[in-house]
Formats: sequence, C-alpha cells, structure tokens
Amino acid sequence: MKKFIAPVILTITLMLMLCGCNGNVSDKPKIGVCLYKYDDTYISTVRQELEKLTKDKAELYLNDGKGDQGTQNDQVDLLIQKGVDVLVVNLVDVGAAQTVITKAKTADIPIIFFNREPSNDVLNSYDKAVFIGTNAKEAGIIQGEIVSKTWNSGDYDKNNDGILQYVMLKGEPDNPEAVARTDYSLKTIKEKGIDIEELGLQVCNWDTELANSAMSGWLTKYGDKIEFVISNNDAMAQGAVSALQSAGYNKGDKNKYVPVVGVDATDAAKDLISKGYMTATVLQDGKAMAEAISNIAINSSKGNEFLLDTIYEFDESGKAVRIPYKSYEGEK
Repeated sequence: MKKFIAPVILTITLMLMLCGCNGNVSDKPKIGVCLYKYDDTYISTVRQELEKLTKDKAELYLNDGKGDQGTQNDQVDLLIQKGVDVLVVNLVDVGAAQTVITKAKTADIPIIFFNREPSNDVLNSYDKAVFIGTNAKEAGIIQGEIVSKTWNSGDYDKNNDGILQYVMLKGEPDNPEAVARTDYSLKTIKEKGIDIEELGLQVCNWDTELANSAMSGWLTKYGDKIEFVISNNDAMAQGAVSALQSAGYNKGDKNKYVPVVGVDATDAAKDLISKGYMTATVLQDGKAMAEAISNIAINSSKGNEFLLDTIYEFDESGKAVRIPYKSYEGEK
C-alpha cells in the first residue's frame, strides 16, 4: 500500500507545483473593463462587440459605472485586487483620469482609456497608459459638412431671410467630445459661407428623454422658426425626432420637415434615416473601436508593446490611436 500511495502523492505534488508556477489554471489574459454606463447606446455596441471578439481569447471582467465616478473608482480597485493583466477604462468623469491612472501605475498594470480622452499630461504620467478614440473635432467637421450640403440642396429657409436658424442638443457641458462636436460643426457651417442663428442650445447629457423634452419646449416657443436640429449624438437626435413627430413634423410630408443630424450611426438612427424621419448622422464605428481595444489589450496583457504586430499607429502625441469618423446618409 505504501508503495502505491507514494507515487500518487508525488504526482499530485508535482501537479500542484506546476499550477503554482503557471499562476492561473487558465492561460487566458484577464482584462478588466470599466464602462461609464451600460445603457449608453454607443458604449453598449462597443461592449457587445468586445464580448464577441474576446470570447475565446481572454477573460473579460465587465463593470457598469452607472454614470458615477465614485462607483467606477471602486470598480478599478476591485479589478486590481483580482489581479487583472490590463485595465480598459471608459471614464465617467474625464477629470478623474489622474486618480485612475495613479491606481494603475501603483499596481504596475497597463491601462487603456477609450472614448473619453484624458489630457496628454495625464497620459504622459505613466508609460503604460494609452488612449483609443476618435479625433473629437472630426465628427463636428463632418456634421457641419452634412448640414451645409443639406441646406444648400433643399428649400429649408422657411422665412427666406438667408439665415439658417438652428437648435443645438449638447452632450455634456465640459466633455471634450461634446465641446468639439458643437464648436466644429458650427465653425464648418460658417466656413461654407452660411449665416447661422442659434435659437436654443441645451445640455442633455447624451440622453433621449432630456432631448425630447428640450425639443418639445423649443417647438412650443419657436414652432416653424426652427430650420435645423444639430445633435451631439444619435440618442438625443432620436429624442428630437420623437418630439417633432408629436408636433406633426417629420412624418413623411416634405413640407413639414425639420432636418435632424446626429452622431454615432446607431441602429435606431439608421432606421429613422431609412424612413425619411431623420436626415443623417456621423458614423462612430463601435465595432472598429472594440477591435482596437481587443487587439491592444490582449497585446499589452502579455507584456508586449501596445501596438506590436497590430495595424494601428499612434498619432503625433505618441499616446493615442484614432478611429476615423465617416458620414452616414443612408444605405446606398
């Protein structure tokens, strides 16, 4: 019996030693992901695509910040305690970037910010930190080009004063994307030689219902004076379309139509565009964003350089990878 038990114990001991050397039984890298909130349409698209892309390649630890930075800070702490190999963070509040990056740096874990961009100073404070996102002003420029093209191609000057009267739905007051989309869309329209007049601007925090309420109020106040709706994202554009339809606009009658232009190219927006209820949007490619996050996160989780053997390049900052925007005016 002793002769039988001894080899068995030795075998078990060797197996335990091997497991100890390997650390985890699974060889898959652990990717800790913190999202600002799950129910944001664009972020939801990125999350779903990321789950598909990493299904057989990594262990994904997803966290919903629910729009609260304190909650997200706690989630970052828990992921670090779990021993994730890399952090992927979509900040609730860009102002908290330094706090989050300090946590990662202290734990010596690579961190990838996406969608909401920290300042260069913050990113440069840690050699294992990068950003994946878009060029914020590009969406505004493309949106301005769409508005200008639409204005020049149709009879939208209702009062024949030669001035484009518009309302603007803004994402968040100090969000870099919201600020750039707002400023550059208007700047581009002006550069196209079009005079503009702002009837209203409302911060709606990217939210459909808040935008619906703002649009309803403007329609009560201005009615037919509103000639264009410019929205920082499609969720708010969708709310505006709903309010317009409740007031009898954008139901298929060309004489009762107010152009609405958004950003994101969500499925809901594409559907509205296909039906002629919404004019156009700017594609923010959630699938392409998820692909970049997946490739770069898995790469860095193995201790490699972020962009090693990928198709991506850093911009002039040496810290950011940019996913290009594209105009979307319906399926051709």
